[in-house]
Amino acid sequence: MSILPVSAPAHAVQTVPSSVALSPVWTKHKVASRALLTALTLALGFFSTWATNTQAQTPTLAPVLVTPEREKSLTVADTASAKASIEQTAGSVALVPDSAWRDTKAATVKDMLDYTPGVFAQPKWGDDARLSIRGSGLSRYYHLRGISLYQDGVPLNAPDGSSDFQRIDPTAYRYTEVYKGANGLQYGSATLGGAINFVTPTGHEADAFQGRLDIGSFGRRRAQLSSGFVGEKIDGVVSGSWQSQDGYREQSAGHSLRASANLGWRISDQAETRFYLSGFQIHQEIPGSVSRDQALNKPRHAAQSNKEHDWQLNLDGGRLANRTVWVLDKTRYELGGWFGQSSLRHPIYQYVDRDTTSYGAYGRLVNSTALAGRDNRFTLGLTWSAGEIDAQNSVNMAGKRLEKLSASKDTANNLTAYAENAWNLTPDLAVITGLQYQYAQRKRNDLYNAGLPTTRSGDKTYHLFNPKLGLLWDLSSQWQVFGNISRSAEPPTFDDMNFSTSNDLDRLKPQRATTVEIGTRGESGDVAWDIALYHARIKNELQCISAPWNICNQAVNADRTTHQGLELGVEWTAGRGLFLQGAHADSLVVKGAYTYSNFKFDNDRDWNNNQMPGVPKHYLRAEILYKHPTGFYLGPNVEWVPQAYYVDNANSTKTHSYALLGLRAGWEQGAYSFYIDGRNLTDRQYIASASITDYATASSALFEPGTGRSVFAGVQIQY
Repeated sequence: MSILPVSAPAHAVQTVPSSVALSPVWTKHKVASRALLTALTLALGFFSTWATNTQAQTPTLAPVLVTPEREKSLTVADTASAKASIEQTAGSVALVPDSAWRDTKAATVKDMLDYTPGVFAQPKWGDDARLSIRGSGLSRYYHLRGISLYQDGVPLNAPDGSSDFQRIDPTAYRYTEVYKGANGLQYGSATLGGAINFVTPTGHEADAFQGRLDIGSFGRRRAQLSSGFVGEKIDGVVSGSWQSQDGYREQSAGHSLRASANLGWRISDQAETRFYLSGFQIHQEIPGSVSRDQALNKPRHAAQSNKEHDWQLNLDGGRLANRTVWVLDKTRYELGGWFGQSSLRHPIYQYVDRDTTSYGAYGRLVNSTALAGRDNRFTLGLTWSAGEIDAQNSVNMAGKRLEKLSASKDTANNLTAYAENAWNLTPDLAVITGLQYQYAQRKRNDLYNAGLPTTRSGDKTYHLFNPKLGLLWDLSSQWQVFGNISRSAEPPTFDDMNFSTSNDLDRLKPQRATTVEIGTRGESGDVAWDIALYHARIKNELQCISAPWNICNQAVNADRTTHQGLELGVEWTAGRGLFLQGAHADSLVVKGAYTYSNFKFDNDRDWNNNQMPGVPKHYLRAEILYKHPTGFYLGPNVEWVPQAYYVDNANSTKTHSYALLGLRAGWEQGAYSFYIDGRNLTDRQYIASASITDYATASSALFEPGTGRSVFAGVQIQY
């Protein structure tokens, strides 16, 4: 689960659970920012007085010095160590262990982050999902933007900043780190949505043999195997999964193969290098978006054009990466690099071919030398990433490529330098300062455009600076409060550009935002909580206005917009010893994640103060789970969107509210476990996600039907 019971340890500068925030109603930006800062000051003042009467422990920064007892791995932290490390972040973060999604269908990023407030992830078809954090990339129907993805700290995004989820294999990861907003600065990320780091196990944590079989509704089948080993100086893991499904809707069948491996070499007690290899093959049909009426009344039907022209996504690729760490006294040094290639064969409204090559290198150091007699942690990093995309569009006839329509070579080059410092102003108050500089180049070379006289060639360079200032107060060994103000910036991706008629590099501006955040997290007795309240003022927000087929016909820069909200996560052991008492008592656990999102235009000349489309104002996930000491568990869960949300800037057309009931049961004992995961048990017909546009009607093909009643089951063996 994403909300873990957290007691802020003496070395912590921040806790882990997911974020939360009560719904703020701000009407003016300056008033809002001042109100947040005033609230933070008052809260800190109040808690300072309160804390003098408690036994607050000193939140000294986690030392980098290697202890005499050799760590299992220097390159990859185990779950407990990663939890302690992420607690040093000044802002809203979450560490989600694999136990949160292992005993579920576990097919998409939604399954992995379902109980992380502030994260809005909704499935579309196959393993694809629409993901947004705090409104990042809200209008992007395909190819993620506004969130930096990493695997074991090594960047995963394409060179222009976009990415895909299909390559993510939930069965291959030990835990996932979520850094919301500028809280991902320790990796160099400064996007509106933040960063997500998927972490694979090493041979130290992996089983010698682990196997899993899953079956379920709509012809879903999956088999997964992994094996790990560890020697005196060498350890490694190899994992692979095969998956197939017929699909809930017409034109939604697909299958995939994913494999990954890592090999670590402990050079000495102070140095280790680790190599990563991964590959994927995804073949997936695309059912397409439909009208509101069809989504709610004929959800299993595909869009007619998708069936006629056999829309598909066929993605193949692989990646090689390295991460090397060595520790000298109080400084940890890290160097890494990667090289990846992917091939996309994508018959949709046209036959789209994309061959992408990405590569890069990074360096990072963390020093924990005391400053002015106080604990201090200084992080300095530099990341270079680059790559090319060979793009071609052709006529699509029933899934076959015909005559060429256009072609280009797109090139991206990026250099990011960043620094962050956490200094204990007092024994229980840490001040965090940070700065990121980003150089980004986007270049398009027009190779062919069906004889049109206009050229799409262009070359644009961006220089972006993003500062950060934060406070983290350890009020006791049990809980903390935090606050920060930060900047973020994002240059346009190639998917933001009109592919067919013009050079958009001169027209589009980088998106910039200033975000103020305040929150608290911790635990008291049987209750753990995480609450965050944020307010972001955005200039030139990139909006992708969908045309027919939900293709980004043209991205535009909105003038000024506001994203603000509340993120609330809670976990409560509501009862112990219900039927069994003593050392092996049973229990009843309640967990929930509530996200309030209030995103608006700010006196826009076209849209006034309209609500921004694409996300519900209120989103709730909750579960009640009974746990028996024999390893058996059972409980219902709910996903609730109580209000429909707009799908157009004009605020003329909405989705529909819904509530989905689920039930989860299973048993885990020693090497064996099984689960049953029932979803949408009332067979509610609903809209899972939607694209956005400027003006829409109920007949606009913008809506993605949600999946009907389904049941999935799986069994796992590990030795």
